[in-house]
Amino acid sequence: MYYKVLIANIEEYAPIVYTPTVGLVCQNYSGLFRRPRGMYFSAEDRGEMMSMVYNWPADQVDMIVVTDGSRILGLGDLGVQGIGIAIGKLDLYVAAAGINPQRVLPVMIDVGTNNEKLLKDPLYLGLQQHRLDGDDYLAVIDEFMQAVFTRWPHVIVQFEDFQSKWAFKLLQRYRNTYRMFNDDVQGTAGVAIAGLLGAMRAQGRPMIDFPKMKIVVAGAGSAGVGVLNAARKTMARMLGNNEVAFESAKSQFWVVDAKGLITEERENIDPDAVPFARNVREADRQGLKEGASLVEVVKQVKPDVLLGLSAVGGLFSEEVLEALKHSTSTRPAVFAMSNPTNNAECTPEEAFSILGDSIIFASGSPFKDVDLGNGHIGHCNQGNNMYLFPGIGLGTLLSGSRIISDGMLQSAAECLAAYMSEEEVVNGIIYPSISRIRDITKEVATAVIMEAVEEDLAEGYRNMDARDLHKLNKEQILEYVNKNMWTPEYPKLVYKED
Repeated sequence: MYYKVLIANIEEYAPIVYTPTVGLVCQNYSGLFRRPRGMYFSAEDRGEMMSMVYNWPADQVDMIVVTDGSRILGLGDLGVQGIGIAIGKLDLYVAAAGINPQRVLPVMIDVGTNNEKLLKDPLYLGLQQHRLDGDDYLAVIDEFMQAVFTRWPHVIVQFEDFQSKWAFKLLQRYRNTYRMFNDDVQGTAGVAIAGLLGAMRAQGRPMIDFPKMKIVVAGAGSAGVGVLNAARKTMARMLGNNEVAFESAKSQFWVVDAKGLITEERENIDPDAVPFARNVREADRQGLKEGASLVEVVKQVKPDVLLGLSAVGGLFSEEVLEALKHSTSTRPAVFAMSNPTNNAECTPEEAFSILGDSIIFASGSPFKDVDLGNGHIGHCNQGNNMYLFPGIGLGTLLSGSRIISDGMLQSAAECLAAYMSEEEVVNGIIYPSISRIRDITKEVATAVIMEAVEEDLAEGYRNMDARDLHKLNKEQILEYVNKNMWTPEYPKLVYKED
């Protein structure tokens, strides 16, 4: 009944099951706790995880969402209270991708917390000690991964809300060995890429022009760098997918963090952000120095897109938005992608009131469209990861792909960008309505399967082996996806009168 209602009213209930409401739940989880959900592995369980994993009653698990609670949405370290994120995400997997609810598993890996408030809270449910770090931390995650893939070799593990420090390291550590991905790094990146490609279409330019797009990025955490890497790879692919193309693509980005514009002069630069540090001479030519403010960067660069992944609410101030009026594009795009709502870099009302009705606006959290008067509507596009991660998970599951490759992720993003009709895009609508989520997920899963087959990664699923998948065309793969999606069905009851 729960899933039947959720699927039928997904647009209304997704913000309750997931962001922004789930953030409030996680902040208060210990005080709200009623019954256990999912599995908890802690630092105290080292050496026992292999036997613990057999305590889970389901013989088959298709999807695990795991978090260590270190960076929940934009709310920071919430320790074990972050389990709410894994629970909410899996509800969306069931509703959007038709993953069987008896085959999903939310997981919390409790390695302590650095949140002093929680450490002093007598109601806090987790380990009341500071977070493990270094090799001790890696040993816990390694043991968990080995345990779950030993019991369920075909499971897909989605990493969720790990702090930037570990998000990339763990992704690189496991992605070529296990069927896993990190939604904050790769899912956010894919949705942003789809939005950027949609913005290209809305600006009246072909998607192939993407490598010429000038983008100012506010935020260099796991989401920001994830988007940068994915956008750079997409640009390189369009330019011929060689080393020269990959190198030249990075010149389209100007990255600003809490200390300002990142250039090669920056000391103690985050290794993940190094490839996007501006050359000092290049920056000089643009009239910019190391640490230049966001306003200065927007004024000088005149970008096509201002992309916010900073988790700093209100960062796109009136001054910053005014500066975007100098954009060389007739339809500049403002992407205020940080979650939850309070952390959005600006609201659609602020953007449309300052920049006028021709802009393209997207956000990470749900906002209402803006009535601009004279029958004009300012469309607020929610760049929700929900458009992609269910399709990536379902496509990987049904293809039986050994890993989740960059090509599979890029195919998913390009599929989403192409989903909108020309009329919708001209009107500034670059993401579809959440009410169409099951249809979107089918298309994305189909694109993922086709790419897995193309890259020779597919190994088949149940009665469909890799050779059978190779013989199917797009329509047949779409039908195969549709047949394998779980739907809550109720038999019709007919009361017979005596």
